[in-house]
Parts: sequence; C-alpha cells; structure tokens
Amino acid sequence: MDDNGSVNERSEVRIRRAPKLGVFIVIGGALGAIATLVLTSLYPADKAVGFAATFGYFLLYGIPAGVALGAVVGLVLDAISRRRARTVTAEREVGDAESPAALELAPPEQDADLS
Repeated sequence: MDDNGSVNERSEVRIRRAPKLGVFIVIGGALGAIATLVLTSLYPADKAVGFAATFGYFLLYGIPAGVALGAVVGLVLDAISRRRARTVTAEREVGDAESPAALELAPPEQDADLS
C-alpha cells in the first residue's frame, strides 16, 4: 500500500500487434472479384450467354477463393505476431474513492433542472 492509500498490483502481460482478420477477409474478397473481372475479360464472351452472366458465374468461385486466401494471409501474420510478442511488467493502481486522483477523474455532477 502506498502513502496515499492506493494498492499497486504487478503482473506480467504480453504485448503484440495482432492483425484484424476481418479486414484481410474483406480485402481478399475484393481482390478475388477484381481478379475474376480481369480473367473473365481476357477471353471473348460467348454471344449466347454474354459477358455479365459469365462474370457473375465466375464470381461464385473468385470471391470465395479471395476470401480464403485473405484469411490464410491474416492467420500467417497473426502467427508471426505471436512469435514477436514481448512480455512486460504492468502495474495496476487501485485507489479508494477519497483519494485526490479519483476525485480528479470523477465526472462533474449535473443539476437536474426540469422547469
């Protein structure tokens, strides 16, 4: 216990920069759609079916492939970030409500004037 009445707790914590997997999945799906557009436009479309229908059909394969590839890239980067994680000592300070530090952080009281 400190001289101002607060209790300090120390613990070991791991710090790492973790990627957001949702971002990788969305970007992978978008890149899959773009790759499908490029690959579909490289070859002439069948006149009986048309370009839009062919592109839409191949989107059913391109988007899931891009999503899967984005998820794999995100998981690989997550595994790399776990290996690079550092362990540091964190200190948590728990004080009572009467301490000056707690009073500074308390929100100001508002008057309820309902007239």
